[in-house]
Amino acid sequence: MQEAAKRYLGAGLCVLPAIRGQKRPALRSWKEYQTRLPTEAEVDAWFAGGHDGLCVLTGTPSGNLELIDFDHGGEFFEPWSQKVQTAASGLLDRLVVETSQSGGWHVIYRCEAEVGGSMKLAQRMGDDNKVHTLIETRGDGGLFLCAPTPGYELIQGDLANPPVLTEAERETLLEAAWELNEYWSEPRPCWPTLAHVGHGSVVGGQVRPGDDYNARGDVDALLAKHGWRFRGERGDGNQHWTRPGKNSGTSATMKDRTFYVFSSNAVPFEPNQAYSPFAVYTLLEHNGDFVEATRALAAEGFGGAPLTVGDVDISRIAGTAASTITEKDISTPPDPGPISEELLRVPGFISEVMDLCLQTAPYPNPAMAFCGALALQAFLAGRKVRDSGDNRTNIYLLGLAHSAAGKDWPRKLNARIAHAVGLSDCLGDRFASGEGLQDVLYIKPCMLFQTDEIDGMLQSINKAKDARHESIMNTLLSLYSSSNSVFSMRPKAGNAAPGVIDQPNLVLFGTAIPNHYYEALSERMLTNGFFARMLIIESGKRSEGQEPRIQKLPERIIETAKWWANFLPGSGNLGNWHPDPAVIEPTDTARERLIELRQTADEEYTRAESQSDAVGTTVWGRVSEHTRKLALLYAVSEDHLSPRITDKAIQWASKLVMHQTRRMLFMASGHVARNDFDAMCKEMLRVLREWKNKHGDKPMPEWQLNRRLPWKPRDHEDVRTALVKQERIMFDEVPTKTRPRKIYQLLEA
Repeated sequence: MQEAAKRYLGAGLCVLPAIRGQKRPALRSWKEYQTRLPTEAEVDAWFAGGHDGLCVLTGTPSGNLELIDFDHGGEFFEPWSQKVQTAASGLLDRLVVETSQSGGWHVIYRCEAEVGGSMKLAQRMGDDNKVHTLIETRGDGGLFLCAPTPGYELIQGDLANPPVLTEAERETLLEAAWELNEYWSEPRPCWPTLAHVGHGSVVGGQVRPGDDYNARGDVDALLAKHGWRFRGERGDGNQHWTRPGKNSGTSATMKDRTFYVFSSNAVPFEPNQAYSPFAVYTLLEHNGDFVEATRALAAEGFGGAPLTVGDVDISRIAGTAASTITEKDISTPPDPGPISEELLRVPGFISEVMDLCLQTAPYPNPAMAFCGALALQAFLAGRKVRDSGDNRTNIYLLGLAHSAAGKDWPRKLNARIAHAVGLSDCLGDRFASGEGLQDVLYIKPCMLFQTDEIDGMLQSINKAKDARHESIMNTLLSLYSSSNSVFSMRPKAGNAAPGVIDQPNLVLFGTAIPNHYYEALSERMLTNGFFARMLIIESGKRSEGQEPRIQKLPERIIETAKWWANFLPGSGNLGNWHPDPAVIEPTDTARERLIELRQTADEEYTRAESQSDAVGTTVWGRVSEHTRKLALLYAVSEDHLSPRITDKAIQWASKLVMHQTRRMLFMASGHVARNDFDAMCKEMLRVLREWKNKHGDKPMPEWQLNRRLPWKPRDHEDVRTALVKQERIMFDEVPTKTRPRKIYQLLEA
C-alpha cells in the first residue's frame, strides 16, 4: 500500500491514508490537502505506521480527477457501459475501472477543465419511499477509497496514469448516466407560479398567466425556438432533448410537462434541476424576470378565466375575493435555501481554525465555526491589508442558530487565540452606547466584538425612546464606511476639538436565534444600510454531540496569528503606529470576474430601483463591496506571506455573497413588518408555510390555526381577508353533516 501511495503521489494524485470501514481519511484534519499535495515524507510516515485503507481526493487537488461511482451492487454499470460504447466507440476502453468493496464500480479519469462539485446522476424512488442514488460523481470536495485497499480491485487501466478527457468526452459519460435516471424532483419553485390546489391554480376566481402557461403553453415549440433538439420519447414517457450546440445525447428530459435538465452546459438552466413550463419560458424569453414574463403572457391571452376539471369546480376555492396580480406580489423574492457547506471553506488559516473548533466543540457547528474563523482572520488582518480598490477586512458577521447549537464555542476559541498572541485587550463582548464604542476604538483602533443574542440589541434600538441606542446604530454605520479613512469622534465638553480614529477596523461577530433576529429588524434598518452591511450565515440542525476535550492550540495557528500581530506595515511602532496597509492585487482573470460581478449586481440594483424597492437597492448596492472584502480575506487566509487575489477567491466570494443576498431578501420579506397589522399577516403566512412544509397540499383546519395564533376573532378575520385579497392564501368552508369545516391553504411557493 505504501508503494502504491507513492506511485499515485508521483502521478499528481492527492493520496491519503484511510479508515476502510468508515470510508474517510485516517487523519485528524485533512482539509489542507484540498489545496496542496502531501510530501513524499508525509506519505512514508503515514503508511509506515500501517493503515487498512488508501484514498484519493478528487477534483482540483488531484488535477481535475473525477470518479463516477456505481452503487447498489453496480446495477447500472452494464447499461451505462453499453450507452457509452454506442455514443463514443473506444472511449470506454480508455477509462480506469475498479470494483468496490460493496460490489459497485468506480470509473476514474481526469478532465482538461475543472470538474466542479459532486453530482447525483441517476436516482430511483425505492419501496421505502426514499430516494436512492445509483450513480453519482466525486468532484471537488470529494474522495474515494481505491485499490490496493482490501475489497477494491483494479479491472482496467492504471490509476497512476488516468486518461485526460475533453469536456465533450466527459459529458458523454455523464449523459449516459443521466439517461438511466428514474427519479425526478419537483420543479423548482418559481414565483409567482402557485402550488396546485385540486386540479388547477385559481385565485379569486381567476387563473394566473404563469399557471395557465403551465397547463397549456407550447413548451416544445419554445425549446425548439432556442436551439433544443427533440430526440424522441422512450417507453417510460420521457421525452429526450439535446441542448443547443450538441448533436447527440440527452441533455434534458420532459415528462408530465416538467423539464428536467442534466447537462452542466445548458445555460441558463442549472444541472440536476426540474423546471415548470413557466420557468422555462421565463428563463429563455425574459432572462429570469418573472415580472416581465407574467406581463408578456397576460398580453398573449394567458390567465383570466377559471379552470374546471371534470365535476370539480375550483373557481370557488378562494372565496368571493376577486383580485388581480399586483407588482408587489410578483416581485416577492424566491428562497435560495440554506447555504451549502462547501461554501463554508476557505483554504489556509480560516479552515485550520474552523477544523480546530469542530474537533473540540461539544456540538460541532460548521456554520458557526466558519463565522468565528472568518471573523478572527478579518480582525487579525485589520489595518494591515487592502485590495486595489482600498477595500478593507472590516466585516459585520452574524451567525444564526437555535439555542444550544454551538454558538458560543467559536467565540471562546477566538478569545484563546487572541490571548495567546497578546491581543486579548482588542476583544469586546458588548457596547452600551455609540459614544462608548468610539472611546474603545480610539484606544484600540482594531477591535473584534463578539456578542450573543444581537437581536436583543436591535430590539432595544427599535423600542428605545432616548438617543442612546440610536447612537449605536449611527456609530456602527459610520465606522463601517470609515475603515479606509478617518472617523471623527463626537465633541466632548471641555475639549477644544474632537479626536479622530485613524482607519478604524471594527469586526463584529454576533450570534442570534434566526426568527428573533429577523423579527427584531425594522424597515428603517433595512433601508438605512445596516442590514445590507451584515453578512448573515444560517446554521442547519444541531449536529450530534461529542465528548469535549482539552486540546493545545496548534503551533501552526499560533505561528500565523503571531505573524499577523507583529506585521505592522507603515511607520512607527506598536504604540505609535500609522498604518499603510499592504495592497493585495488581483490576477488578470480575477479582475475580469470582479467586473462581471459588479455588472450583474448593477443590473439587479436597476431592477429593484425600477420597482421602487428600497430594500433591494440597499442590499444589491453592497454586493460588489462584500465580494471584494471576502476575496481579500480568502487571499490572506490561503497565503499570508505572499497573498494574491485569484480567480478561485472571486468565485468563492461571489457565490457566497450572491446566495446570502438572495437569502437575506427572502427572509426579510417574510419577517420584517411595516406595522403591527403587517406583522400579524406575516405571522399567519409563517404558520401556514410551516404546515405546508410538513403536510404538503393538505389544507390546515381553522381550529389548528387558532391554536397557533390565539388572536381575537376579528383579528383573524381581518388578516385572512387581507391575505385572500392579496392572493397569498386560500380560505374555504367545506360542507359537513353538522357545520361547515373551515380550512386554509398557502398559495405562495
